[in-house]
Amino acid sequence: MIKKLFFSIISVLMINSLHAQVRYGIRAGVNFAKWQGDDLQVIEDLLDKTDGYVVTKGKTGWHVGTYVNIPISNTFSFEPGLAYSKKGYSIKGDVQIPVLKILAINAGAQVQQHYIDMPLVLKANVYKGLQVYAGPQVSYLVRSTLNAKLGVLGINIFNRGFGITERFNKVDMGLTGGIGYQFENGLNVQAGYDYGLSKLDKNENYSAYNRVVKVSVGFSF
Repeated sequence: MIKKLFFSIISVLMINSLHAQVRYGIRAGVNFAKWQGDDLQVIEDLLDKTDGYVVTKGKTGWHVGTYVNIPISNTFSFEPGLAYSKKGYSIKGDVQIPVLKILAINAGAQVQQHYIDMPLVLKANVYKGLQVYAGPQVSYLVRSTLNAKLGVLGINIFNRGFGITERFNKVDMGLTGGIGYQFENGLNVQAGYDYGLSKLDKNENYSAYNRVVKVSVGFSF
C-alpha cells in the first residue's frame, strides 16, 4: 500500500511538472537512533542511580535509498523518497564492584529495527546550494529483533537474538526535517532529524517513540 501511494504521488507530480527539470537520486548515510517517551524516562531516571554501571545508549545504524526531486518553482521543490533504514535502542551494563571488576563482567541488550521509510518533503533553496527541508514521513516496520549478550573476561558466554516484530506497530507516522547542501556536480550532503509520532508498542502498554538523527551523502542524476 505504501509503495502504491508513493508511485501515485510521483506520477501526479511528474504530470504537473513536465516542463520542470525532474532529478532522480540515490542517498546513503548513518543513523543515530533512540527511543523516547514518558515510560522510558522513568527507566532512565532509575538507571541514573546506578552511577553509570547501567546506561541506555543510542543505536547506530544506516540508511540507503532513492529519491525524486520535482521542482515547483525557482525556490521550492517536492522530494518524495524511499529508503531502507536501521533504527533501535540499547542498554549496556558493566559490573564495577572492586572484587568482581577483575572479571570484566558486562551485559547488554539492544533492539534492532528495520524500516522502509517514505519521506514526503518540501525543499527550499535558501542561498545558492544551501537547502532546508521538512515534511511528513511514513515508516513501515519490516523486522525487529532483540539481541542479548553476557560477557566475562572479554568472552561472550551468552549471545542470542529473538524475533519480536509482532510486538510493535507496523506503521510509524512521523515528521522529518533538516538542512543540506546541493553541489553543482550533483553531489549533496544533508543532516536531518526524524520525529516519530506513533507509539511503537502494538498494545500501547508503554509510550515510546522513534527519534533519529541522520547524516547522509547523495547524488542527483
